[in-house]
Amino acid sequence: MATLFSKIIAGEIPGRFVWSDPEVVAFLTIGPLTDGHTLVVPRQEVDRWTDADPELLQKLTAVAQAIGQAQVAAFGSARAGLTIVGFEVEHLHLHVWPVNSMADYDFGTVDNSPDPARLDQNAEKIRVALRAAGHGGSVPER
Repeated sequence: MATLFSKIIAGEIPGRFVWSDPEVVAFLTIGPLTDGHTLVVPRQEVDRWTDADPELLQKLTAVAQAIGQAQVAAFGSARAGLTIVGFEVEHLHLHVWPVNSMADYDFGTVDNSPDPARLDQNAEKIRVALRAAGHGGSVPER
């Protein structure tokens, strides 16, 4: 059975993509901790990060790093947070989001009703920053 993320990747469920290549995609979460909170997801359905091939993990972290750098540039944050949780959806994904303090790591503060227009604006900010950093070949138009 396809995971929620596989359905987003296949276009069956809409997503705000900021990265797309043959192995990895990244899209904004619908439950952000901060503006720009992005999920980096392999196209391949892998449940736990400990079950992923090392090459896939390297690719995921390289994409997460590029997105984190773009987030810092786009949102002016002090850092980019990175974590792997894996309980919400059984499909490996890395959370990457702009952070300014440890309070930004509290998953109890997610915004479960974000403004769709704001999500669109945040996705575009990340796309612009990724293109400016030379990653245009992996950045979708929308």
